[in-house]
Amino acid sequence: MKPARLLLLLSGCALLLAPAVRGCGPGRVVGSRRRPPRKLIPLAYKQFSPNVPEKTLGASGRYEGKIARNSERFKELTPNYNPDIIFKDEENTGADRLMTQRCKDRLNSLAISVMNQWPGVKLRVTEGWDEDGHHSEESLHYEGRAVDITTSDRDRNKYGMLARLAVEAGFDWVYYESKAHIHCSVKSEHSAAAKTGGCFPGRALATLEDGARTPLWALRPGQRVLAMDGAGRPTYSDFLAFLDKEPRALTSFHVIETREPPRRLALTPTHLLFVAENASAPAAHFRPTFASHVRPGHFVLVAAGGGGLQPAEVVRVRDRRDVGAYAPLTRHGTLVVDGVVASCFALVQEQHLAQLAFWPLRLYHSLVGWPGVQGDGVHWYSGLLYRLGRLLLPPDSFHPLGVPQAES
Repeated sequence: MKPARLLLLLSGCALLLAPAVRGCGPGRVVGSRRRPPRKLIPLAYKQFSPNVPEKTLGASGRYEGKIARNSERFKELTPNYNPDIIFKDEENTGADRLMTQRCKDRLNSLAISVMNQWPGVKLRVTEGWDEDGHHSEESLHYEGRAVDITTSDRDRNKYGMLARLAVEAGFDWVYYESKAHIHCSVKSEHSAAAKTGGCFPGRALATLEDGARTPLWALRPGQRVLAMDGAGRPTYSDFLAFLDKEPRALTSFHVIETREPPRRLALTPTHLLFVAENASAPAAHFRPTFASHVRPGHFVLVAAGGGGLQPAEVVRVRDRRDVGAYAPLTRHGTLVVDGVVASCFALVQEQHLAQLAFWPLRLYHSLVGWPGVQGDGVHWYSGLLYRLGRLLLPPDSFHPLGVPQAES
């Protein structure tokens, strides 16, 4: 490993350890008391988590069509033969064992949690993939993305905690649907929201220092783009690298529309942008907020005529799919995309902490200059920070759509 890259790696590790030293992470601080295990709270009857409808971007996402045994998409389903899971399989066709890989991974994780929580008890699946039309229209059971579960002893007093364990196991939506079972579902394997952090469409536009606008996919290290400084003022900031670059990914975006002036920004739900409750807040007081939390009536910062920034009211939020996902990093940690001020960061709602954590990467570029052409995928440094963050920060520090792993 080159000395400069080694310095970067060690510096990043030190910065990620800083929250734990301040007592924010689960790591033990010398001289402090060991934290007790986090108490798990059972879900109440008819409660669902996250607290949004199942087929929305913030949960398992939209229905993509029924999968039949003779369809091309049938190959997306994989059988689950985990001996620690009991499959009811009342149809005697093996259909309940068929599911997407994402669903299988979450179910296998949950099976371990159930055995740890109640020794001698196993996880039981009563409904999996449905090929016979027994569920409501557009049910995710038809895609192998949903399961209905109980415990093997069918003790209904356990079902609230079973639902909580399913949330902890990483299911994208969990519903204490019936006194007789818990319903769990996952995102589609095609959903880039399940695989990436925070990004913009590749054709979204950044503004260069000479006033020209360029699509994000065409940005080159060293170019200076319109951004916002720490005091809420417009500035031009060096583009350093892409934290994620997926040119061919079919991605689900939140589209946030404003009026006076009219702007339209598409970004993934875990991405941060700067939001206030009213138009009178100074730009520096707009707080970093996940895109999925932005609602009509909120105010965002937009680039105005004359080079300034001004608040604009959000009038509509909708979902859209597009090809390509890019997450540019600038020296200031902000960027104006399609006329709207956004953060360069995602997953953790802490702009200052994220900017601090990426200080070594900015130092690295200052020392060694600009690298060659960047490959596709998650940048190795952001992947490292994500993995360390998952170890050091409490789980609720992350957006619910926080990816289970980041690959470099």
